[in-house]
Amino acid sequence: ATIATLYWFSMSMELYSLNWVLKNFFDYFFVILIILFQEQIRSALAVFGSANLFARKKKSYFDGQIEEVISACMALSRERTGALIVMERNYGLLNYSSTGTKLDAKIHSDILYTIFQNNSPLHDGAVILFQNRIQAAGCFLPLSKNVELDRHYGTRHRAALGISEVSDALAVIVSEESGNMSICFNGKFKVCETEEDLRKLLRVHLYAARENININTSLAS
Repeated sequence: ATIATLYWFSMSMELYSLNWVLKNFFDYFFVILIILFQEQIRSALAVFGSANLFARKKKSYFDGQIEEVISACMALSRERTGALIVMERNYGLLNYSSTGTKLDAKIHSDILYTIFQNNSPLHDGAVILFQNRIQAAGCFLPLSKNVELDRHYGTRHRAALGISEVSDALAVIVSEESGNMSICFNGKFKVCETEEDLRKLLRVHLYAARENININTSLAS
């Protein structure tokens, strides 16, 4: 208000120097604000993009990904072929996807199934999914240093636990030894004994990423 008053005063009294200074200040004021508060603006836009206003669209958006992942995991589980699929949520995983081979392909069960075949050069790493795309395959993830982790867990499980400890990503694991499916989120494993178990847990966690619901409450219900 003070600056606006000064600007009006300079116009009225024909104070050209003061008028020039104030005019240029207004020209660059919004640019200065954007530079100073760019992180806050980015966070606000992210929250707006995940608001409940778009919940219905987001649910159908995730359902397609979920079914493709389930289809691939069920086939890999029957054959006891190991797999590690990481689904990015709100925390960016660019540092980890850049360690693998960029694919930028639409999520499809056949592609996921093929990646984890033993004759595939990418089968040992993780696949990272984001924005309905297979961003990269053969990615290296940080291994958990949790000493309390059961010894029967292999490298895939330690990598799944590791990425869940440093991000809010959701990891889906298929055991090469037993064919068991499980998910890892927030440093905890949950075994999925059936296809429906896997579907339910994927929906809970992925919907929660966009709707800001309490995940623990949803799992309890």
